[in-house]
Amino acid sequence: MRPLRALLLLVALLASSPNRAEILIVTSNRSGPIELTRDQAEKLYLGRSSTFSDGTPASLVDLPNGQVRDEFYLKLTGKNPAQIQAYWSRLVFTGRALPPKEARSLAEARQWLTDTPNLIGYLDRNEPTTGMRILLRLP
Repeated sequence: MRPLRALLLLVALLASSPNRAEILIVTSNRSGPIELTRDQAEKLYLGRSSTFSDGTPASLVDLPNGQVRDEFYLKLTGKNPAQIQAYWSRLVFTGRALPPKEARSLAEARQWLTDTPNLIGYLDRNEPTTGMRILLRLP
């Protein structure tokens, strides 16, 4: 009976723990009037689209491998890191699309996102977004 009680306690603790951090999809304040839905963001980050809804070409940036990147893809696409890697490997191998440009660091990604119009990327909600406009929130 004790293992069952311990398991129930663990499940209750996990269920009551705070949700993971919100992820923000952002662009430069220098970008034109971009509107982005969750579906459009998913299509962009899965290589199924390369333009915004108005036809403007979109460029994407990925953060380096890590927790924020993993959470972003899981929240947006439902795919874990291994699935995303395999997915992009197939697209690149078949010549259908190229993955987002990967920043070497969070600082580099932030600089690109601040300076480059029509570039979109993502940040943890706790990261400052000075010089950027929030397009979408992923709870």
